[in-house]
Amino acid sequence: MAVKDAETRTTVQEIEETLTGGIADITDAEPSSFLPDQPFHELGIDSLGFVEILVFIEKTFKLQLIQSDLTRKDFESIRSLASFIHKNL
Repeated sequence: MAVKDAETRTTVQEIEETLTGGIADITDAEPSSFLPDQPFHELGIDSLGFVEILVFIEKTFKLQLIQSDLTRKDFESIRSLASFIHKNL
């Protein structure tokens, strides 16, 4: 899936779509298999997968997550993560 630059992804829903596509690529799953509010721990993503997701977010959205106020609650689901990204763009 081709991911658009962060500048073209401005709404939470659009960010959710970008995240879903990226996570699907990382996990080799179909994007339709992910629900926006589904907890990440239910997706079977291991610690390496989480690191890959963080790298994807930093590259795609040009965010420095290590220097951000990202919390465990922000990383519960695609929707909560999209809201965090939207707020920090």
